[in-house]
Amino acid sequence: MHRGVEVVTARGAASAPPHTPPARLPERTAGPLLVGLFAAAYCGVYIALVTPVTVTLAVKAQQIAPHDKQAVLSLALGIGSVLAILGNPLFGRLSDRTTSRFGMRRPWLVGGLVGGLAGLLVCATTRDVATLVAGWCLTQLGFNAVLAALIAVLPDQIPEHRRGAVSGVLGLCLSVALVVGSFLAQAVSSSVVLMFMVPAGVGALTVLALVAVLRDRRLTERPPFGVRELARSYWVDPRRHPDFGWAWLSRCLMFMGTSVLSAYKTFYLSDHLGYPAAQVPRLVFWALLTQTVVTVIGSQLSGWLSDRVKRRKPFVVWAAVLYGLGLLVISLADSFALFLLGMAITGIGFGTYLSVDLALVTDVLPSRATAGRDLGVFNIATALPQSLAPTLAPAVLAVGGGENYALLFLLAALSAVAGAAALQPVRAVR
Repeated sequence: MHRGVEVVTARGAASAPPHTPPARLPERTAGPLLVGLFAAAYCGVYIALVTPVTVTLAVKAQQIAPHDKQAVLSLALGIGSVLAILGNPLFGRLSDRTTSRFGMRRPWLVGGLVGGLAGLLVCATTRDVATLVAGWCLTQLGFNAVLAALIAVLPDQIPEHRRGAVSGVLGLCLSVALVVGSFLAQAVSSSVVLMFMVPAGVGALTVLALVAVLRDRRLTERPPFGVRELARSYWVDPRRHPDFGWAWLSRCLMFMGTSVLSAYKTFYLSDHLGYPAAQVPRLVFWALLTQTVVTVIGSQLSGWLSDRVKRRKPFVVWAAVLYGLGLLVISLADSFALFLLGMAITGIGFGTYLSVDLALVTDVLPSRATAGRDLGVFNIATALPQSLAPTLAPAVLAVGGGENYALLFLLAALSAVAGAAALQPVRAVR
């Protein structure tokens, strides 16, 4: 067997001599190069994927349909998120049963990347709403295939005792991606095509770098996959795995709050605080930079400390409460300075939450052999709010005569706090 390449059976056990009971999957020893490129790829995918959500889709919607920009943005984000919900668990399940000689995860990393880049190119060059929505749907499917395979690298390659620290790095990646993406977008703001494709190019380079060095697991026997198995791609029974179910609900409620802030801060600055459209990309960049500076501190410190004290729940619970407090400040903001304060508070909460929550989830996975499927189901809790928030937001904004951003962000804050409460019943992780 090639050194560093793990051959597994359909049940997920390492190959063993005859009459030997199936062995537990051995823990990997990930070196700094793999961890660094893993984090870079994770960050790069989000640079490509969240920059449109944060900045460029709103800019494109305003360019195509200036009088219906909110409806167009909600339509694109809503439908795209539905496909992300459907695609991510399916791609995770398929990667769990891929028998390619290139490994279980590599084919999905590369194939999904190609699809995501094609979708972004369609979004960047289109001049009508229908094609914009179609392009974003392709983008979501492609990059969710990448994410499904990418997140499975964590339980595949990282030993349990190091997952808190590595999850801390991954928690930092999303915030870094927001800042880098918004910086790149405003740096090339003279061209909408470049605003889409420059961040996408960064994402492509990082994923390909990981693919080049990843010693991927290999499956020698493909598990059965019929209609029943397809249905199971979207379901982990919370009665059999209650800790996983509560963690799923907590993430869903928390991300209802983050989805509102991610999708509507651009319109908040222009419509609620009254800044000219030309200034908004720069203000978004400074807001995200402020958020990221404190996220770096919260993410790294909490991930390391969580491993050291061997506790997960308190960090995640208080992080969600803190994020809700930041959203409350934003809901009351009447100036950019107060908005920045709210962004800073959400940054501390967001960094802490993502760094420790991912480690918590990997600790309560039903099975490492189906890690891609299970993490895909868990990702529904991240993708579903990205569909629900834009769908529900127009009705909330219309309360009281229209553009009621204060109520929208207040409800988002309450959702984040509810996410903290939902984690309390988890028993397997302290």
